[in-house]
Parts: sequence; C-alpha cells; structure tokens
Amino acid sequence: MVIDEDLGLSGSGSVMRSGFARLTSEVALARVGIVLGLEVSRLARNNADWHRLIELAWLTDTLIGDADGIYHPTLFNDRLLLGLKGAMSEAELHVLRARLNGGIKNKAARGELRRGLPVGFVYGEADGEILFHPDEAVVHVIRTIFARFAELGSARRVWLWLRAHGMKCPLSLGGHHELRWGEASYHAVHSVLASPVYAAPMSMARIAARWCSTKPARVASGCASCRWMNGKC
Repeated sequence: MVIDEDLGLSGSGSVMRSGFARLTSEVALARVGIVLGLEVSRLARNNADWHRLIELAWLTDTLIGDADGIYHPTLFNDRLLLGLKGAMSEAELHVLRARLNGGIKNKAARGELRRGLPVGFVYGEADGEILFHPDEAVVHVIRTIFARFAELGSARRVWLWLRAHGMKCPLSLGGHHELRWGEASYHAVHSVLASPVYAAPMSMARIAARWCSTKPARVASGCASCRWMNGKC
C-alpha cells in the first residue's frame, strides 16, 4: 500500500493530513506489517502524533523502517531511537521557522519586506514605494466604496448600492497587477472598509487636515494622503 496524499503538506500538525490519518488507522487495526519511508521521522514533525504512531506500532507489533534501518517499537532501544529521531525532526522545524522569521524581520528592518497589497495598491520601483493601481477603473471603485460608506454609514448599504448600480468589483488573483472583475459581494466591500492598509491613508488624511488648518503654508504636505477621499491633489 502506497500512501502519498500528504505530499507538499507540513507534518507539524497545523494542517489536516488524510494520508497520516489513514496510516495510523491501518496500523491501529493491525493491517500493516511494516511502515516504510525515506525518513520515517518526517511522517510527523510533532511529538504528539509521532509518539502516538510509535505506540500503535508497539501495540500491534508493526515494524518501522527507513533508509537507516529497521526498527521494532517493542524493543526499548529501537523505541528510544525512534523517539530521538522524532524530537530532532520537530526541533529542525522550529529552527527553520526561526530562521525564516529572522529573515523576514531583517528585511522589514531594511525596508525591503513586501507583503501582498489589497486591491487598489501596487508596489513601485523604489524600495518601500506603494502606489495607486495604474488602472483608473480600479481606483474609481475603491474611492466609490469609501465615498458611499461616508454617505450611507453601513457596509451592507454600500454593497446593495453597488449591486443596484451594476458596479463590478476588482478581485486580486495574487499576481503582479493581476485582477479579475466580478459581481460586488458583501465580503469584498467589508474587506476594503476593514483593511488597515486603507485605514492608514484615511487616518493620515485626518491628521494632515487638522495640522494644515493651523499651518496654511504647508497644506501640500497632506496631499498624497487625501487622494482616496478627494481623488485629486
């Protein structure tokens, strides 16, 4: 029996793995004589799942084997070695995650970290530069959502207004500037209104407006932050 449903899935226990669940059930029912893998400790990268499999193999007298050898869980030394292999596999995952997080923090400190932007924003050529989407139709829809929300005061009312006027909403496909247009949905409207990425320019616009009211000579400083609402400089 070959079980390969879990290819490409993490063994950390954070995701459901039908293949591992099927393996443990077959071992528990004593339908397996030996479990083979290139490196058996990678079957589960968390000690809870790994030791559960070892215990089931011990109860049903099932062998476990990989490229390093054959292990019999009923023998103390073999069970100890399997436990150590599992602990090292889990520790390896922790080290990998720590290194990845460290790399992300270092990129953020240098201003080079790029996360996915919501619809209406794109990254510019310069480091840390964020621009409005080059498609004016996309920007127009986002501005319309905020304008109607300021008037109607409800995400549901904005959604119904868009549906009544037959306005399509741009949906991101995850690629560079790649969008598809579809019917306006409540989830899409609510995501725009609730996103902190959109909220930051709004807050900056209010702060700039208050600041500019006391210092008229510097009105231009808040110009870029006001574009969502005003649509112009």
